[in-house]
Amino acid sequence: MKFMAEKNTILDSLQIVQSIVGMRHTIPVLGNVLISASNNKISFTTTDIDVSIRSSFTANVEEEGSTTLPVKRVLNIIKELPADEINIDSNEDNVSEVVCNSSKFKIIGLPESDFPEFPKLDGEFSFVIEQGLFKDMLKKIAYSTSTDETRRTLSGVFMQFKDEKLTMVATDCRRLSLIEQEMEFPKEAENEVIIPNKTVNYLLHILQNEDSELKIYVKNNMIMFEFDEVIMVSKLIDGVYPNYKQVIPAQCEKRVQISREDLLAAIRRVSLVINSETISVKLKFENNSLQLSITSPEIGEAQENIPIKYSDNKTVIGFNPIFMMDALKNLTSDDIYLEFTDNLSAGVIKCDIPFLCVIMPMRLD
Repeated sequence: MKFMAEKNTILDSLQIVQSIVGMRHTIPVLGNVLISASNNKISFTTTDIDVSIRSSFTANVEEEGSTTLPVKRVLNIIKELPADEINIDSNEDNVSEVVCNSSKFKIIGLPESDFPEFPKLDGEFSFVIEQGLFKDMLKKIAYSTSTDETRRTLSGVFMQFKDEKLTMVATDCRRLSLIEQEMEFPKEAENEVIIPNKTVNYLLHILQNEDSELKIYVKNNMIMFEFDEVIMVSKLIDGVYPNYKQVIPAQCEKRVQISREDLLAAIRRVSLVINSETISVKLKFENNSLQLSITSPEIGEAQENIPIKYSDNKTVIGFNPIFMMDALKNLTSDDIYLEFTDNLSAGVIKCDIPFLCVIMPMRLD
């Protein structure tokens, strides 16, 4: 195998695929990138068995072939080379030579035959959405997924393609985030899947904020994402997702409009006195004012006041401040709406898009 390409082209492609390669591997070849050269096309492929990513680009291929090289080491070498053309030449013993101007490296690799086969997924149906929009939807809810691996169905994002609408849901039982987007797809393509947390994190890392097409294929227990010159295939979580609609309050008695940035900044400030035992922010609604306060016996206390339009009865309710900040910092709306009934009922954050975040109340001392 022998090819030549620009440094930035190689680097961009490597940075996409290296994201799924961890530092520890029970199988040595999983720390490598599979490099294939054919028909003036180079493809870089990595996998952790559950997820596989392939990124391709056009190059000057002098000799077709393939090999695998330690991806982190190759990436570090490419980063340090001058912004110029790079030649990569691999022999039959899987020893590769990387040359750029006066720099020359020899890297020992492993044969292609050791590398797991890339999953084949010829989707019967495809869903098409702007990749920037899809990334934004994931970003607005992914923080609510569970980190408890014993509850497998909650340790991922639920996606439902139904009624010409994509619905995404994430919950850890203490909060729930939901976002919807209208989409066009045939009735027979309707589907429900649960995407694992790590796959969601990879997508947030490699998807761009662009309006180019993202194609999504679903088949059996696999899902494939295809955009630009990138293909990513992941296993799905088996199981039935809980009935999330039961968690969403049918109605709340009170609804308050608040500046998102003002509320986020106020919670950040009062949270400076939080310790491991104090994870509740008290919200007191009274006389056109919202008072936020946190008291930590071992540290002290903090208090903030935000002017709002509120003339209802005084209500005091407690929430986990981290949960509130997670939702607020991932939204872009100028104002949000906080809906609630009393201190024993869940609160709901809404905004000017089809989004909501349900947060369970916390006990106030």
